[in-house]
Amino acid sequence: MTLRCAVLDDYQDIALSMADWSPLAGAVDVRALRRPLGSEDEVVAAIGDCEIVVAMRERTPFPASLLARLPRLRLLVTSGMRNAAIDLAAAARHGVTVCGTASHTEPPVELTWALILGLARHLTTESTAMRADGPWQSTLGADLHGRTLGLLGLGRIGTRVARVGQAFGMDVTAWSRNLTDERAAEAGVRRAASMEELLETGDFVSVHLVLGDRTRGLLGADELRRMRPTAYLVNTSRAAIVEEAALLRALREHWIAGAGLDVFDREPLPAGHPLRTLPNVLALPHLGYVTRRNYEGYFSQAVEDITAFLAGGPVRVLG
Repeated sequence: MTLRCAVLDDYQDIALSMADWSPLAGAVDVRALRRPLGSEDEVVAAIGDCEIVVAMRERTPFPASLLARLPRLRLLVTSGMRNAAIDLAAAARHGVTVCGTASHTEPPVELTWALILGLARHLTTESTAMRADGPWQSTLGADLHGRTLGLLGLGRIGTRVARVGQAFGMDVTAWSRNLTDERAAEAGVRRAASMEELLETGDFVSVHLVLGDRTRGLLGADELRRMRPTAYLVNTSRAAIVEEAALLRALREHWIAGAGLDVFDREPLPAGHPLRTLPNVLALPHLGYVTRRNYEGYFSQAVEDITAFLAGGPVRVLG
């Protein structure tokens, strides 16, 4: 019997060209879905006939309620080795094997710096003016050299971001609940005594924390008010770490100079959402991991995961 496989959220319509899917020929019928699926009903209607699903990061959540409505599902492959949008315990209860793929850390590091530089030198404003025959030089850029970069989180990505900041001549500080002086020293940065200190002293504050119970809503109104009115907030990690309502108020009332965002509470971000139009926001459509090398790795390893599962020896199993 030929199994059915759906590749979800293939926004660019490239999933089937990023890897050699021929090892599955004859055994698995693979189809790619470009359009985001909004409700659980839509997901069930689109993939309810599938034994295998390949999910792109956390674009489509798989909570217990949805998994219960997919009785045919046997293998769920996610890009990356962590996916907070999949209920692994529920998957196990329903007999669904969940596998992951490797992911490179360089792309989100590079995008973080694209946002920092874009904010500092007002690139969107100036580029838009050039295209519209607008004013020649209308902004005054913020310097990086000699300024303070505050990192919330000093894991693999945060450490790489720190190195680039040091290359720019920035003073780099970092904070997380478990960060030690020794670990900070290894990365060549100074550990802030508290999150409050980091927020109060940073000219650029960049979020690089894993979303969990202790980090959800970590930055609310009280925390954002501690930042300097000339400071910028950058979030390429997870939207829920920063309370959206508090961030919108901070931007509208100019508690901070601006924000660079690649993650949002709802994705795709709805048309007309204020984060699409606020003049002090540089927003991107969650491009942190969207590079050719990452995609080639994701889908090549998805084929490997499926092949191994069919052979009775699943690899890169999560849970």
